[in-house]
Amino acid sequence: MSGQQSAIKRTVLQLVAVVVTMGALAWAAIPAYNWFCRVTGYGGETSVAETGSEVILDRTIKIRFDASKDRNMPWEFKPLQREVTLRIGETGLAFYEAYNPTDRPIAGQASYNVAPYSAGSYFDKIACFCFTEQVLQPGERVEMPVSFFVDPAIVEDPEAKFVRTITLSYTFYEIDLPEGFAALSQKADTNLN
Repeated sequence: MSGQQSAIKRTVLQLVAVVVTMGALAWAAIPAYNWFCRVTGYGGETSVAETGSEVILDRTIKIRFDASKDRNMPWEFKPLQREVTLRIGETGLAFYEAYNPTDRPIAGQASYNVAPYSAGSYFDKIACFCFTEQVLQPGERVEMPVSFFVDPAIVEDPEAKFVRTITLSYTFYEIDLPEGFAALSQKADTNLN
């Protein structure tokens, strides 16, 4: 093998290594970013708590609720209340409504964030419909709860202590039906034909 062929082979191998490395980094970027946001509250990512706060302050904070959906998601989705005012540390409960107007079962998963971003790590969810996938049958309408509180530590944060209003936003995306639902849906389609 000549020196030129050896150099070409080495260059090709280096390029393949770069492409594989970039692909691996791209694949790992989303889970790494999501983990980073959950840990730091960056990007409006909320925290998860097992129980409510033991400390409730006299200071109040307004929580606004927002709903949107991916353009391909056929559901109707909205908050049942636009806002609520709570004392910091007090447990709140809000409901969102989803409706499947189609003639087929549809699975959905909600992503969420909090604005302003500085409040994200202080917004603690105790229970939320966003923790699991949702499956709505044709014509089904459901109310989905989210239980939460604002961590009293927010008043000590130099950036977040001046926050008076927090907006909790959800976006629903259609996902593949879980295996059991997909089999039921196929069986129903077969029985109709």
